[in-house]
Amino acid sequence: MYEQLFARLAKSEFRGKFKLREGDKNYVNEKGLDVIKQHAYDFISKRVAPAYIKNDGKQTPMKGHPVFIAQHATATCCRGCIEKWHHFKKGIDLTQEQQDYIVGVIMEWIRRQMR
Repeated sequence: MYEQLFARLAKSEFRGKFKLREGDKNYVNEKGLDVIKQHAYDFISKRVAPAYIKNDGKQTPMKGHPVFIAQHATATCCRGCIEKWHHFKKGIDLTQEQQDYIVGVIMEWIRRQMR
């Protein structure tokens, strides 16, 4: 389902440098994918789903949680990246369907990293 997206992302030197470290993988294993998915929904709904974000482009840390790393790897870290890579316009609240898509992309990237 995400093959074309991941193929495009793989061509980006910036996106390609993000990997889950052992500590991140351990965290995913300890919490389980269902909990990580809940975290992803929480982060997306609060940090990128609103139409206007005060600190857009700076709201997603580069480390500290596997979802944050996945967001940078999948270009779901800010509305600018989401618009460029996923074609969801800035200035409009993300729909639930769009949020589901973004969380799906993040979770697929994490699953691939856990192999």
